[in-house]
This record gives sequence, C-alpha cells and structure tokens, in this order.
Amino acid sequence: MNLSLRTFCRIIGLAMLVIGLSMFPSLIVAVIYKETVSFLAFLGTILFAAVCGFFLLWFGQPSTQHLKVRDGFLIVTVCWIVSALLGAAPFMLSGSIPDFFVAFFESCSGFSTTGATALSDVEILPKSILFWRSFTHWIGGMGILIFAIALMPSLGINGQNIAVSEAPGPTLDKITPKMSDTAKALYTTYFVFTIVETILLCLGGVSLYDSLLHTFGSVGTGGFSDYNNSVAHFDSVYAEMVITFFMILSGANFNLYYMSLKDGISSIFRDAEFRFYLFIIGASTILIAANLFFSGFYSSVGQSLRYSVFQTSTIITTTGFATDNFDLWPTFSKMILILLMFVGGCASSTGGGIKVVRILVLLKLIRRGIATRLHPNAIVTVKINGKNIPSDTVSAIANHMFLYIAVVFISTILLSLNNFDMITTFTSVLTCIGNIGPGLELVGPAANFSIYSGPGLFLLSILMLAGRLELFTLFILLTPRFWNPNH
Repeated sequence: MNLSLRTFCRIIGLAMLVIGLSMFPSLIVAVIYKETVSFLAFLGTILFAAVCGFFLLWFGQPSTQHLKVRDGFLIVTVCWIVSALLGAAPFMLSGSIPDFFVAFFESCSGFSTTGATALSDVEILPKSILFWRSFTHWIGGMGILIFAIALMPSLGINGQNIAVSEAPGPTLDKITPKMSDTAKALYTTYFVFTIVETILLCLGGVSLYDSLLHTFGSVGTGGFSDYNNSVAHFDSVYAEMVITFFMILSGANFNLYYMSLKDGISSIFRDAEFRFYLFIIGASTILIAANLFFSGFYSSVGQSLRYSVFQTSTIITTTGFATDNFDLWPTFSKMILILLMFVGGCASSTGGGIKVVRILVLLKLIRRGIATRLHPNAIVTVKINGKNIPSDTVSAIANHMFLYIAVVFISTILLSLNNFDMITTFTSVLTCIGNIGPGLELVGPAANFSIYSGPGLFLLSILMLAGRLELFTLFILLTPRFWNPNH
C-alpha cells in the first residue's frame, strides 16, 4: 500500500464533516417539534464529527498525490463504515433505538438506500429521528463521496479513482472534463428532482414533512417511510403516480439527464440500457396486472394496474415502498418480483441490484454464443449503443455476476443459522445485497427484520454496504494481495 496516511486521514475527515453537516436539518426538525432529547443526540453527534473531522483534516496535509484505484477501494469502504457508525449514533443517544445491532442495521439500510427495517413500529419514533432516518437515503443515494469529490480539488486531492470505487455500475463516465464538475452536475440534477417531487406531493395534499421524507426515499431509491404501512397510508392514486414517476427517473442513469441538455430529450430514449429498463418495467407491469386480475385478486383492471405498476417500479428501482402486501399475491406475480430484485436499476443511478446494463450484456453474450455455434467462423461482437464492449469490461461483468450469486448463496447458508424458512432467509439476503427493502414471508412488506439475532442483523448490514459498493470494493480488501506492498 502506497497510500499516504495523511491523505487517507484528510479524506476520512472530510467525509465525517459531510455527515456531521448533513445532520443539521434533523437538528432543526428537533427544534421545530420540541424534541429535546433528540436535539441533544444530534448536537452531540455533530460536535463529535466536527472535532474528529477537523482534527483529521489538520493532521492530513494538502497533497497532489494521484490516488490509485486500490486506494479508492480502501477509502470508500472505510468512509461508508464510518458514516454508518456516525449515522447510528443519534438513534442510540436519543434512546429511540438503544440496541447497537438494530441502530447499525437502520443506519446501513438508510445510507445504502435499502429501506429494510428491524423496527416493528416506526410511528412511535420522534419526528427528527424519522427525518434523519429518511435523509440518510438522500445522502447515500448519490453517494457520500460523490458529494465530497466536488470539494476535493480544494484539498489537493484527485477524486477520479474514489468515484470509480463508489460508482454504482460497471463504469463511471465523466460527463465533464473534471471529476469534481461531474459530481456537481449530478448533484444539481439530484437537487432538481428532490425539489420538484416535494412540490408535487405537497400539491396533492401531502404535508411538507411527509413529502420530504417520501421524496428522500423515492429520489434516493431508499424506501423508508414514517408510516408502518408505507405509501399505502395516503391511499392516494395521485401520490402513488408522483412517487412512481420519480422512482423510475431515479432508477435510470443520471448521466443521461445531463447529456439530454445538450443533445435533447430524445437522446435519453436512444440509450439501449434505458430502453431495456422501460421494457422490463412495462412487461412486468402488464404480466403482474393480468395475473392479479384473472386470478381474482383485484376486481378491476384499473386496480390491478395501479398496484402492479407501483410494486414493479419500487422493486426494480430497489426503492422498497409498498402500497399493498404483495406477499399475498399469486405465486406468478411474486416470482416476477423476485426476478426484478436481481435486475435492479441502471448503471450510475441511485438504484441497487445487479444493474440493467449487466443483464443486457449477458443476454447479448448468450445471443453471441448461439450465433458462434451456428456459424463457427463468424466474428460476433457485443455492442451497446452501437459501440463494441471491450473484452475486459465483459469479463468484469461476468465476474461480478458470479460473485453476486456466490455471495447470495453463501450468505443464505450463514443466515439460515437463525432457523427461519427458506423463502424468508433467501429473500432477506437478496433484498439486502440488492438494496431493495422488503422480502417475502416473515420479512415481507407487512413485516420487518426484527426477527433476526444481533449477528444476523450485522451480516445483513454488511451485505447492504457490500451491495451498495458493488461487492468488489468491499471484498477486495479481504484478499492478502491487496495488502501486499509489492503488488
């Protein structure tokens, strides 16, 4: 490892300051609702983050050191773990969630935009705690360090390889010449989505507080709600339509929105991944709606479509909101939802899962395999948007798929020590590593993860972070080769 300790400390300090600063809105909410205990919990955490953050910045030194990709792996992983620990502090200090494993689980679920909860009744929590719990979605959605990267040039740090290590997809394309400008452009889009959705929900009769929390959950594709029955609490077709629209927008590649300003809105629909993404949503919605209607689960086509499109959108974007208990749906509909849990959102989106572009490349690989068997001498390339996909990228996608499947099955075996049924155990792992939220059976949309022991919750917490960091970022740190200074 050639990473300078001072540079490392400087970046960790910056991340701590970002998290501390992000708690100020929750502090204000505590003042508004006169929640003294929560106010002191946030104030204590902010002061701790500020003292530690400024000390690490002081200890670190401005440097022109060009960080390597392997440096990015370590920095990103440590930053996310530190952020999750800091995020859990207000839960514990306020007494709202006194158990460490549960508090850490909620914090990891928030920052990783998973939305799974180990709380049986969220409505009894203080308003400021619920606000922070949902706000962690908004922070984690675009990435803690993507925000920090915008500030790094002033600290003498090159952020490109940090962004690569945190990027939710096979690659992270710079849409502007400088990585810091790219970060600013992405966050500008993120801010616009947040403001517009909040206004639209308020216009539909949703309170400002509820609008903000559900906007954080849908734009960040997280899924935390301040109600036990999630979005179903509003019983509003309008609110569901607004949330569905922004979940779909946030599950797409954010780079497309920036590029559309130069090339026009139509350029978004020329993107192969985006078209495939919309196709999956459309086909799944129609299949589930037909199954729900013809099985007699809902009495009308309109109802079937209403619940189908919302749950399809919330699962493929890995948001995790619910308007109905889909665990009671027919088996065919639940199987489609499980498949969508594997797929996830697009690359460079706030969504989790395997990512649509990887599924698209693998389907093209299968088609190439069939073509080369029919015509052994033919040269068939894998193309996306008319461009050949480099062999190393194809190999990386295949490696990611194999690792994803391996981690799911190994983790399912480990979690089975809690001795719950197979569907509960399997979907618990799948929904956490895919950053989705609810699973099926005992962890379905009408239930929660409180059934698991402390070690079980800790395993699921690590899976949420691993899934958010695209697996390799975290697991590569466990290899001896990473720590060997000669490599």
